[in-house]
Amino acid sequence: MIEILSTGVLNSVQDPGRVGYLSIGVGQSGAMDSLALAMGNALLGNEASAAGLEIALFPFRLRILSDCRFAVTGAEGDTLLDEQPLPPQWARNGKAGQTLLIKPPRRGARCYVSFAGGIEVPLVMGSRATDLKTGFGGFEGRGLMRGDCLVPGSQDCKPRSGVGAALPWFLPELGQVIEIRVLPAAELYEFDESTRALFFQQAWTLSQEANRMGMRLIGPELKTRRPLELLSHGILPGTVQVPPSGQPIIQLADANTCGGYPKIANVIDADLWRLAQAPIGSIFRFVEVDHPGALAAQEHQDRELMALRQAMQGAFSRA
Repeated sequence: MIEILSTGVLNSVQDPGRVGYLSIGVGQSGAMDSLALAMGNALLGNEASAAGLEIALFPFRLRILSDCRFAVTGAEGDTLLDEQPLPPQWARNGKAGQTLLIKPPRRGARCYVSFAGGIEVPLVMGSRATDLKTGFGGFEGRGLMRGDCLVPGSQDCKPRSGVGAALPWFLPELGQVIEIRVLPAAELYEFDESTRALFFQQAWTLSQEANRMGMRLIGPELKTRRPLELLSHGILPGTVQVPPSGQPIIQLADANTCGGYPKIANVIDADLWRLAQAPIGSIFRFVEVDHPGALAAQEHQDRELMALRQAMQGAFSRA
């Protein structure tokens, strides 16, 4: 068992997400950086569906109440176990009475704390993810609070040395230009050629209006060829909408399931984690890819994760 000592209301229990319910208005939720959560689960030998803690507000501190094995992945900064620094993307054993402290990251924006066996919270519509917008799933349907006690799903804490993985993708530092690959969206050609060129050629700054639902960008004003009113229609995480202000909004994990703003692009699944790890003030540049390119990017990411899982399975079998 673990006890939360200090946290923020946006820190929550998340798994890969709730799928199959968009048609009845239930969003996906799940980890903003699904890659980081998947790495944590792989380092621990968990099922890919196991839930962990998503940390977006810092400092975050918890006390280990019973022996466990845990991993901290995602954003990189100072992570301390009883004042002992831990390497990034790392798994190790924790002993009852120890305290884990995660300070604000230097690179990236979100950390994930995974535990052997995952976090034991009820399944709701096939997922343990917290839907913060509507208040269900996860731990009591809300963000974590001081004093909360959570139960990891496995008490298998055989003595093992620490183990880590090199992150095969870069974590952004403030000021770096982050390239985001996109596919054309349904209303792309409702914007004239010069406006489309602005979208792809200009840099965009991540505004303070950013949360798990979406992020608003600051840059040149984008306008459709003519006033455009659309009936609400299905949208997904990664959809780039253009409201009347002309400043794009990218839908994220807790996105609404439908909306009526024109869509100019869709961020490919393999790059959604880059958005999750972008701090406020980050600079984006969009790069158009085709459907085969999007599939190839996802396949590359899947191969990297599979290689990590296979390496860890070999390590567990030798332990």
